[in-house]
Amino acid sequence: MNLEYLQRILTSRVYDVAIETPLQPAPRLSSRLNNTVWFKREDLQPIFSFKLRGAYNRMAHLTPEERQRGVITASAGNHAQGVAYAGQHLGVHAVIVMPVTTPEIKVLACRVRGAEVVLYGDSYSDAEAHAYTLQAELGLTFIHPYDDPLVIAGQGTIGLELSRQMRAERYRVFVPIGGGGLAAGIAVFLKSINPHLVVVGVEPDDSDAMYQSLRAGERVTLAQVGIFVDGVAVRRVGAHSFRLVREFVDEIVRVSTDEVCAAIKDVFDDTRAIQEPAGALAVAGMKRYVAERGLAGEALVALTCGANMNFGRLRHVAERAELGEQREALFAVTIPERPGSFKRFCRDLGQHNITEFNYRYAPRAEARIFVGIELARPEQRTVTLNQLAAQGYEVLDLTNNEVAIVHLRHLVGGRAPEALDERLYSFEFPERPGALLQFLESLDESWNISLFHYRNHGNAHGRVLAGLQVPAADVPRFHASLARLGYRYVDESENPAYRAFLT
Repeated sequence: MNLEYLQRILTSRVYDVAIETPLQPAPRLSSRLNNTVWFKREDLQPIFSFKLRGAYNRMAHLTPEERQRGVITASAGNHAQGVAYAGQHLGVHAVIVMPVTTPEIKVLACRVRGAEVVLYGDSYSDAEAHAYTLQAELGLTFIHPYDDPLVIAGQGTIGLELSRQMRAERYRVFVPIGGGGLAAGIAVFLKSINPHLVVVGVEPDDSDAMYQSLRAGERVTLAQVGIFVDGVAVRRVGAHSFRLVREFVDEIVRVSTDEVCAAIKDVFDDTRAIQEPAGALAVAGMKRYVAERGLAGEALVALTCGANMNFGRLRHVAERAELGEQREALFAVTIPERPGSFKRFCRDLGQHNITEFNYRYAPRAEARIFVGIELARPEQRTVTLNQLAAQGYEVLDLTNNEVAIVHLRHLVGGRAPEALDERLYSFEFPERPGALLQFLESLDESWNISLFHYRNHGNAHGRVLAGLQVPAADVPRFHASLARLGYRYVDESENPAYRAFLT
């Protein structure tokens, strides 16, 4: 069977439209991982994804009658763009069924190339079932995104290119897996010509149909899949790809959403290119693989295979990347409810840079604050936790608490009728390490802080929202204190949002 696939790969038609993508060194990630890392830049294809290879190779082999009738496919996005691009190039009408959850950037990319897009279901499997129904009704040819020998052969041309581009005799290749066509095509070619190579498939831990199928010894259907890494959100892998992956792929690694977000940042740091989640999946798997096995001094290749990222997702990616890299710790800390406690806590933290600080006054002897702390190394989290405990603080580690990460950090606060004479101000100050402590040191302790919110967003200026209890008679002196402070500020005491939710 592998000889048959080798022939299909070597005679593939992909270069009618696809390019041979570069194998690019990743010096920053190489240094961090203590291995030599390369990215195979499939995100540089005309549709910003490797999927063009398989889709075009399949459609280039349509009979004249099939071309006349048109084609249909189901896709979470990138295969759809490949079919749309190939249809435009070959003059073939394409109907594409996409999950409703597909990023808009991928939907629009198909429509501008003349494809007819039908949105249906929440996952690829939902869209696929509907596409087969439409195929029967309309008499179209189905172009499968991964379970077709010609599609697999098209993706396998990446392996052909790697065999020419990599000079090392032994290296490891990390490949994302959804339905399995990409991993199958690359693995069957590379392992057939060099059995010393190691091919590692990478899946999200909430969309691991291939891992579950290999463990069961047969294809299994997942009850549901995660949709963050939408390009590989497949409930059931292909029959052809399952057989090839089982024979030629050496291992499967599963990774979390946070690890994928961190990998997007890693690729950006070395290339200044932003990957979609599936595009950085192989890098996330490579990092986990290296950490778990303690690899050093080896040659590693990861496919960066898709850059169709919705801009609105970047906010989520940036928030989660720090957690995925284990560079931020989140704590709930109990401090005395009295003036000066904030300042003392920041002093006790020492040189740690604070990334977030949430607090609201409550009529108790103790206050609970939500604080984010930047970590230079993952092990600093435990060290900092122990240091705070040794200094007498009651600390709850929320770093891996999903509810706290997604929701509670935004809900700390509320109304505080006991905070008499409260006035609300927003402040801006130069953002640099230690800036928050310097800000607190600059405030006059005559007035109690009753509300405090700070989040380091990496801007040139830090932004703080602070409530201070200032009696009417003290207002002139308070304003004089603000003037001495020297920071830009705005009185938000009449802000309608503050009046609606916090007073």
